[in-house]
Amino acid sequence: MRRREFIAGIAAAAAAPSIVGAQPPKRLHRVGVLVGLAADIDVPVARAFLKPFREAMGRAGWVEDGNVHIDYRFGGALSDLANTKASAAELVALAPEVIYAQGLPATLALRQQTTTIPIVFTQVIDPVGFRLADSLGHPGGNVTGFVTWDFAIGGKWMELLRELDPKLARVAILFNPETAPYAPGLVVAARDAASGVEVIEMRTHDDAETEAQLQAFSRTPNSSLLVIPEPFTNGHRDHIVAQCARFRVPALNSVLGAVDSGALMSYTFVWDELVSAPVDYIDRILKGASPRDLPIQAPRRYELVINLKMAKALGLDMPPALLARADRVIE
Repeated sequence: MRRREFIAGIAAAAAAPSIVGAQPPKRLHRVGVLVGLAADIDVPVARAFLKPFREAMGRAGWVEDGNVHIDYRFGGALSDLANTKASAAELVALAPEVIYAQGLPATLALRQQTTTIPIVFTQVIDPVGFRLADSLGHPGGNVTGFVTWDFAIGGKWMELLRELDPKLARVAILFNPETAPYAPGLVVAARDAASGVEVIEMRTHDDAETEAQLQAFSRTPNSSLLVIPEPFTNGHRDHIVAQCARFRVPALNSVLGAVDSGALMSYTFVWDELVSAPVDYIDRILKGASPRDLPIQAPRRYELVINLKMAKALGLDMPPALLARADRVIE
């Protein structure tokens, strides 16, 4: 036998796994993630979503490309949901064991593509009303997850605005009807808690329309704005905050990061907790649990954040009782 052939044979034998006592290769699980945002438009929000999700996966023992492979897809432009539907189809075609969906449009798009692959959502409102589940306690299908809030929070937002301004006479509720199909329920809850305050719907579709309506609205005294968090207001957050400051319109804006960017006040779920909570369900599904048996849950905590710097710029005297209840104050 030639020397070169002998050495090659030894190398091959060393590289081959031993039949006796050989350990089977570890299974690489597959998870899909559909972020209902356009990655090129909503980069800060997308990053804020992915960071706590990845950290929670690590704490649960799931290491990317170690024991789990994660396929990420993103939604499309706010006025065009076609890309969200296309991304949902791509993920389903990859046949992951479970898909994590961020937002109602992403969850609905995935549900249209599959009734068998488990879907765990976050940032969804009224999953039963949108026929994603039979009930909150017993979802009954392939979809479960964590809601942002129920419609009653619309009343809580209104109460906070009334407490902010005892002379409040008018509240405009800002949203894009094309990207916020759940807005009517929030508007009804806000009206129910208005107690003599006039409530109007400020429907908008682009920055120019938002600017024009806020300018006109600012001429009415004792008026405040309520911004519904939804895909459009998420993506146009900074413009909305800037126009409220420009036209001196007090606003309760619970879009992620709005208060830190200059909005006056927000009251909503704790972002990192809501984003990372579904990892527990993903972990359980990867280990054999069925989504039909995992109840849909609400956020564990809400927080009130007040931007005192903006209050001073608007010439508002923040009520001491409201300030005392704030979980965080920006000065």
